[in-house]
Amino acid sequence: MKIWVDADACPAVIKEILFRAAKRTQVPLTLVANQPLRTPPSKWIDSLQVGAGFDVADNEIVRRLEAGDLVITADIPLAAEAIAKGAQALNPRGELYTEGTIRERLSMRDFMETLRSSGVDTGGPAAFSQADRQAFANQLDRLLTRQAKTR
Repeated sequence: MKIWVDADACPAVIKEILFRAAKRTQVPLTLVANQPLRTPPSKWIDSLQVGAGFDVADNEIVRRLEAGDLVITADIPLAAEAIAKGAQALNPRGELYTEGTIRERLSMRDFMETLRSSGVDTGGPAAFSQADRQAFANQLDRLLTRQAKTR
């Protein structure tokens, strides 16, 4: 298993949780972004800078992704592609996407985009909270524990 992070919009606190988890479990972690990223020195943690442009980082993650890997992203289409390749996808608020939930999320995303394009103010996501951080850490721990048992 490798962990791939859609790092451009990933909260710093989530990156810190991921850094600690990668070191503790010795699972390779790669942050992908179209800007330079600072990562702590570790043979388990890496970053990959891609060119600027729409979905460039997402496309690079999908290209390198293998079945069994984990993608950290709030991007619904990227999560859908990861699941289609046999990977798992977890958002920074701790929601593990599944084949069943990803279709629902894609439909809702498309619906909200239609509303926004017609001029409706749909607001934005709720502020990132301590509960979101804890939910992410708990779900990540469950996934890494389950993966360690299959090694």
